[in-house]
Amino acid sequence: MQARDVMVSPVVTVGPTATVRQVAQMLLEHRISAVPVVDADNKVLGIVSEGDLLHRAESGTERSSSWWLRLLTGDAQLATDYVKSHSIKVQDVMTQEVATAAPETPLHEIAMLLEERQIKRVPIVNKERQLVGIVSRANLLQTIASARPKLEISLPDSVIRKRFFEELRKQPWAHTFNVNATVQNGVVDIWGFAPSLAERTAIRVAAEAIPGVVTVNDHLLETPAFVY
Repeated sequence: MQARDVMVSPVVTVGPTATVRQVAQMLLEHRISAVPVVDADNKVLGIVSEGDLLHRAESGTERSSSWWLRLLTGDAQLATDYVKSHSIKVQDVMTQEVATAAPETPLHEIAMLLEERQIKRVPIVNKERQLVGIVSRANLLQTIASARPKLEISLPDSVIRKRFFEELRKQPWAHTFNVNATVQNGVVDIWGFAPSLAERTAIRVAAEAIPGVVTVNDHLLETPAFVY
């Protein structure tokens, strides 16, 4: 699946001249946690999230400006914090460095971007850098919740065993020379060694995912790799 398959569109947006109060009202009204800031051509200038509005003078939550904090951060950072907490203009409080993606971006790349940048949403832009949608963590969860189970056809025991080892050979973590398996009436018994609990668990999961598998009995012993 691609970003276009799960993105929310159209997107609620604001212009750079909007006020912080207007943005706060918009977040509450639409029950969203962030809003992209766009120019007259619908190109992304920044984004304002709930996090950008945490330390505001209106709520008495602005950051402390004690002398020791000044020594640690410097006057420039204190001035930046002051702007964030006191400015009434969106353009002053928005996050300007926004990670974006194209509509054709695969969902696994969106997930990696969310994780690596530690963000909760990614604006989706076209070739002209115009905003066409937005993908949030919640949208990825929705794809999981709405996934339909695959049509499963029971496979013969010999095919199950073959599929199991084919899957393991694809995985760089799997030491297949340390693993053996027997299959009888859909019951898979796994024997051998695994260098870690993580690999042992992954081997079991690989077997359980094969159509026709009824039960997996894990007889693996945890020991360093390269033990025959």
